This record gives sequence, C-alpha cells and structure tokens, in this order.
Amino acid sequence: MPVISVPQDFNEDDLYIDLESVLGHALFLKCEGFNFAGSIKLKAAIEMVEAAERDGVLTRDSILVESSSGNLGVALSMIAASKGYRFLCVTDSRCNLTTRLMMEALGSQVHVIASQEASGSFLGARIDYLRALCASDSRYVWLSQYTNPGNWRAHYRRTAPEIARRFPELDTLFVGAGTTGTLMGCARFFRGWHRPVRIVAVDSVGSVTFGGEAGRRMIPGLGMSIRPPLLDESYVDEVIRVEERDTIRTCHRLARRGFLFGGSTGTVVSGATGWLAEHGDDGRTAVAIAPDLGERYLDTVYQTNWLQGLYGDDVLDPELTKTESWILPTPPPPAPSPGGRRPHMRAGGRAGRRRHRRKSGGES
Repeated sequence: MPVISVPQDFNEDDLYIDLESVLGHALFLKCEGFNFAGSIKLKAAIEMVEAAERDGVLTRDSILVESSSGNLGVALSMIAASKGYRFLCVTDSRCNLTTRLMMEALGSQVHVIASQEASGSFLGARIDYLRALCASDSRYVWLSQYTNPGNWRAHYRRTAPEIARRFPELDTLFVGAGTTGTLMGCARFFRGWHRPVRIVAVDSVGSVTFGGEAGRRMIPGLGMSIRPPLLDESYVDEVIRVEERDTIRTCHRLARRGFLFGGSTGTVVSGATGWLAEHGDDGRTAVAIAPDLGERYLDTVYQTNWLQGLYGDDVLDPELTKTESWILPTPPPPAPSPGGRRPHMRAGGRAGRRRHRRKSGGES
C-alpha cells in the first residue's frame, strides 16, 4: 500500500471489471474513479497544472480559473488546495449539486452560469465569462481544457500505456468523447502500436462533437455544444451516439449488479454493448474506459423524480424498479400478557433492581 503526502500522488490505474456476466458480451471496463478527485480528470489536471508551473505561467499570486461541468473542477480544486493556489470554477446549472459542494469543501469558489448564450449554449456562455474575467485581471490563469494539449498528453503518457500493458492483444477500445482529451491521447498512442486497434468514440445524442444538430443534454460529462478544438477525426475509426435514456438504463443495470457508475460511464458502456451486439465478440479483446463513479449522480441519474420529470415515467425498465416483492411486512406489535397487563420487565431492568434492593434490606 502506498504512503503519500499529497492527494494527487494516489491513483488506482490498474483496476478492470469483466462485464460479460452483466452484459452478455466480453467487455473489460477500466475504472478511473479510484483517486481522491474521483475521476479520470485528475490525470489531465496534473498534466496541465504542472506544465503551467514549468512555463512560469502559474505562480503563487495566480488565481486558477477553468470551465468545467464537474469532474475537472473537482480535480483542480483538490490540486489547488494541495499546492496552495486559489481556484474559481465556472460551471452551469447542469452541474450536480454534490459536485459543487465538493469543490467548495476543498476551498474553491464556484460560479454558476444560469443562462445560455444567444446560440443556446451553456458552454459558450461559460467561455465568454472566463474571457472577460481574464481580460480584467492578469492574475487569472485559465488552463483551457478545451485547447490545452496537456489534456490529451496525459492520456497518451498514462491511460493508453496502462491499457496496453494489461491487454497486449487489444482489438477494440471504446472511449467517451467530451473535450476529446482522453480520446485523442489514447487514439494517438495506439496509432503507433504494434498491432491495429479499432478506436470507437462514444458520444451523446444532442452533442455536435462529430457534427449534427445540437439537442438537449442534461447529464454532464460527455458531449459538447461546440466542436472540440483538440479533436482530430483521422484518429477515430467509428462514432457511436447514445440517447440519454439508454445511458440511464445502463447505469441502473450496472447498479443492480453492485457497480455504481456515473453518467459518462453509462453512456460508454451502453454504446459498447450495442456495438458488440452488432459486430459479435468473436474472441475480440474489447476495453471501455469508465471516467468516474456514481456517488455524484445520486440526485440526478439515480433519483426517480428527477428522471421522470425529464424523461417520463417509462424511462426505467420495469425490471429495474421492482423492489416491493422482497420488502417484508411490518411486524405486528407484541401480544399483551394474560389479564391485559404489560409484560414483566426483565430482571436486569429497573423494576428488577428495585425488588432486589428491597429484599437485601439495604445491607450493602
């Protein structure tokens, strides 16, 4: 077991779940949520912060600022607290309450953008706010995960080699597409590997990352309302788009087997399951990346009222909502003693002790 002095020094990067018994298809899920930031974003946060420090951009007088839907904000909050920086996260109303509270608990400030820009994009409004903020004071340092090459380099240097060491015969890799940092880092690494690996990007319906029309997206993590500047589609072999209803059902399906994951993971696993059902396993070694765990989604993805209000009463499969059959009935009250009197107290109770004192006559 490692001994650490700063939280960013710990990250469990070699944990995989064999999901064949859950999904009916051979798929290994790489779990990236077991660190103090709780997500894969810790890797990108470390890479970007350390690069800014080396370049002299980030100093003790600086105020870190970043736009994030949640996970990167938590990772930067943790690193800022560890290193003694001030940090302001700019997010929007879709950010989970738990995530905002975590950032504030770590000493960061959170600014929530309540309204979209004219084009209907929360992200655009967040970026406009950050640009104005940085123009107003030179102490603000914006890492810009959307354009920072450190975002993809973290996964080129760490995530992809971790997978390669564990699965030297890898055939297919499923990666969720948000800023596309994880996607681009892994795709670049495996492009030069000793054997061909099919890179399948998994995106949310309503995202414009790979083109198409923008639509409503309520689950943070994957998808973009603008084309990601880091994206180079020449490294991507195939794109799968997943409806949020399928994301939710997959999350609940995994939870019913004891695996509580976040919305991004539900999207990736749902896309991978559909792809494997269509193409078959055929001895294929397939890996998907799970960006985070599910605790931060308890008031959204796992909250029935939230789900039904947004997606309708039939959003969950009936089999996933059956709990009544095994709930035991309330036990009946104890029967009265003969004559209607209450049952006698046990000898160890107060009445028993009083009787004992009277019999002993106070000879103690």
